[in-house]
Amino acid sequence: MNTIIIDDEPLAHEVLLHHLKQHSDIRVVQQCFNATDALAYLAHHNVDLILSDIKMPGLSGLDMLKVMGNRPHVILCTAFQEHALVGFELDVTDYLLKPVSSERLTQALAKVKQRLQNVVHKVERKSFIIRVDREDRKVWLDTVECFESYGNYVKVWQDKNYVLTQGPLKEISHALSPEDFIQIHKSVIVNKADIIAKDSNTLTLTSGRKVNIGKSFKTVVADLWNS
Repeated sequence: MNTIIIDDEPLAHEVLLHHLKQHSDIRVVQQCFNATDALAYLAHHNVDLILSDIKMPGLSGLDMLKVMGNRPHVILCTAFQEHALVGFELDVTDYLLKPVSSERLTQALAKVKQRLQNVVHKVERKSFIIRVDREDRKVWLDTVECFESYGNYVKVWQDKNYVLTQGPLKEISHALSPEDFIQIHKSVIVNKADIIAKDSNTLTLTSGRKVNIGKSFKTVVADLWNS
């Protein structure tokens, strides 16, 4: 988790950095000593977790959270217990009293990780129905590497295997989100998440398959690669 520490006391930074050494999945990407500098950083960088003091010169930690539109997970670290209610009203994940102990910080981080897992579990997997051998079959789109025209059929590639479904590629393209899939040839649509390499004429997918880029699609592919 990319993490930012916000506290006007250098010693507080040292304590948190010391405890965080025990957590290899936490990466401190920025340290700020006031809320104003923190907001300036967060305006241009995405983080997963904020570890913040409350009482700081100028803008307080609570006031900072109130003006943030899309907050990451927040653990407040403060010497003052009386702000706990306001903190939880702002949906902070945990509220730690200074001096912050290693055990208490570990508990708070566990809560953050649980929240992150809950969000992942709530993400709805996208699927659609194809006709395969006289039966309707549900296909999870995140398992599809690419779709490839094959005469009057379409090969639905999943890793190094495929199934055949009857009908034109254009019909399938209407069911796909442009956020997830891109057509790179008149006969091929690929899952963007499976593109791992590109040269002037081909894309390499996660299975190792190489697919040709059509001449009229090269600009679209270049724009995707450079975005």
